[in-house]
Amino acid sequence: MRRVAQIAATFALAFLVYLVLTIPSGPLGLWSLDELLAGAVISFLVALVSYRLLWERGGGRLLQPWRWVLFLVYLLGPFFLAMAKANLDVAYRVITGRIRPGIVRFNPGLRTDAGRTFLANSITLTPGTLTLEVDEATGDFYVHWINVRNVDPTPEEVCGPFPKWAKVVAE
Repeated sequence: MRRVAQIAATFALAFLVYLVLTIPSGPLGLWSLDELLAGAVISFLVALVSYRLLWERGGGRLLQPWRWVLFLVYLLGPFFLAMAKANLDVAYRVITGRIRPGIVRFNPGLRTDAGRTFLANSITLTPGTLTLEVDEATGDFYVHWINVRNVDPTPEEVCGPFPKWAKVVAE
């Protein structure tokens, strides 16, 4: 019975997000019956797939409003700055040909799936880096890096302040 309640709550949250994201799609901000039906089906499928992450693996903490504020601060501050710097760095390396690609391994010390996913996505969204794998047993990240300076880098060398922010926002 608890699982059904978790799926229902996840469905309601996913459907609410869908409704907010599709408000301007209809006349006067109203939804058509087809849109509501499609949103309900998609939200139900999302709920079936993701309810465990949200409720059983500590992901429920991501619903706390202050974490969303921290996430927005992260996006508009450190992440945006790192993204701009990485774009300039990649452009420089492409123009000059000074590229030393390689795969590096490091452990950021994250304990939860939400924190690891947060960091992996931040790394992958930044030009010049790509998260290849996260070892579930040890928490090690394997990242393809466009300019390997150190074969045994610290997390800060590869992805800057991202691990600290992942701990604050997602753990």
